[in-house]
Amino acid sequence: MNGQIIRIISDLYTVKIDDMLYGCRARGVFRNKGITPVVGDNVIVDTDNNIIVKILPRKNELKRPVVANVDYALIVASVKEPNLDLILLDKLISLVTYNNIEPIIVFTKLDLLTEEELANIVELKNYYESIGYKVFYNTEPACIIKAIKEKIVVLAGQSGAGKSTLINKLTDKYDIETKEISKALGRGKHTTRHTELYDIDNALVADTPGFSALDLSHIDKDELKHTFIEFDNYECKYRDCLHNKEDDCEVKKAVENKKILKSRYDNYLKILEEIK
Repeated sequence: MNGQIIRIISDLYTVKIDDMLYGCRARGVFRNKGITPVVGDNVIVDTDNNIIVKILPRKNELKRPVVANVDYALIVASVKEPNLDLILLDKLISLVTYNNIEPIIVFTKLDLLTEEELANIVELKNYYESIGYKVFYNTEPACIIKAIKEKIVVLAGQSGAGKSTLINKLTDKYDIETKEISKALGRGKHTTRHTELYDIDNALVADTPGFSALDLSHIDKDELKHTFIEFDNYECKYRDCLHNKEDDCEVKKAVENKKILKSRYDNYLKILEEIK
């Protein structure tokens, strides 16, 4: 029977088939071939023996967090405690865009901001929306649910950003553990120990272990510039322009004219340097 992996704990795979859940093991042949089933995989199950016998082709796959067949990535960005990390935000946007996953940005913990700090976040939200991204505050659960309906969604963001809290805001079906921020480290403590898909109003949402570092080295430098989608609005003198050292670069002019957010451009240069 066809089903979908919604939870993995150790070597036990929970597969949803229609409205039933099956605790399954994977065939040994997967391990011999170096294949690992992941959350989000569509699989064929021998329900008599609770064995996953085949993994169906994936439309995409993220390595960290490990999840497949994703439609949207809810990138959860804390604006305070921990402070907003714009380089991480832009790295996550680039990573999911590269994997043909649509990013949705969700800002959290706005109640901790001063009026001036909040005004800065509103400006930032307006910019990301102006270049084509959906952006929400975590105080808008109904809008988020409407945006992700009937899709497979992964939550991504650093530890303590409020991913588990967001799921608890989106539905009262689950009570996912949350913890306070470590004052000594200035970042969140891990609360999610495994990846799991939660059914939220016909959307399947993956709560995943938090992380604060990403490796984008597998992305080619020529492909990276296209993950900064606003850059494609400008036609440079050279077709292979990387928008860093070339003369007469239209993207650099747009940054100078404040049509492209400077933090976005600066983060692009940092990521470009990393992958080069």
